[in-house]
Amino acid sequence: MPVNADAEIEDAEAEGDLPINELFYSLQGEGKLSGVPSVFVRTSGCNLRCWFCDSYHTSWEPTHAWMDIEEMISEVESHQECEHVVLTGGEPMIHSAVTDLLDKLSARGYHTTVETNGTIHRDAPVDLASISPKLQSSTPTAEKDPKGEGEWADKHDERRLDLESLSALVEDYAFQLKFVVTSTDDMVEIESLLERLRNVTSESIAGDDILLMPEGATRDRLEETRELTAELAMEYGYRYTPRLHVDLWNDAPGT
Repeated sequence: MPVNADAEIEDAEAEGDLPINELFYSLQGEGKLSGVPSVFVRTSGCNLRCWFCDSYHTSWEPTHAWMDIEEMISEVESHQECEHVVLTGGEPMIHSAVTDLLDKLSARGYHTTVETNGTIHRDAPVDLASISPKLQSSTPTAEKDPKGEGEWADKHDERRLDLESLSALVEDYAFQLKFVVTSTDDMVEIESLLERLRNVTSESIAGDDILLMPEGATRDRLEETRELTAELAMEYGYRYTPRLHVDLWNDAPGT
């Protein structure tokens, strides 16, 4: 159920509402659960602005309709064959009402995955925290800004990593660390960040928990990035994750 509306993200959460860009049934395209049928709840609004964002209308130009929690639960339950729910964005964790949604999904026995950039931690039942820390290469410089302005570059760079939140997410939930790879140069920062994270958390971070994902929201772009990313995964002993939904449906919404 794609939904959209104009207006800025406003705080309607006092009434238990969330700004929802899309709610749809598809296959999980990324990560350890790639290929699993899932209901996706995509919130609108983000605290970052990656230049390669594949959900442009949840970040750069957020569109949405307000939905209350019970309405969302009803939509999820209409897919009776599905046991997995993915809360994604944008950045879903910027909205305090997501904790209520996750509580109610958990109470109904759903497996929940939360796709997050790792800058915000909330106390909620999460079965898999799919954490995608943003690297320096994600910064929307003037040359890479989709709007050609570069005004978000400094703000994005200041916000993109929060070691305390990353550590809390890793310690509190089953997790995967999913890095978007744009070039070989990204590996230096990935290795450095993993070392820093291991130094501040008691939780073990195995190679199997680290996933490298090719940058690209279209089939044509993935043709340019997937082989390099696969080679880096083998070189460093990390997982390679496809973008199955892009392979199947290109950049169509609701997939």
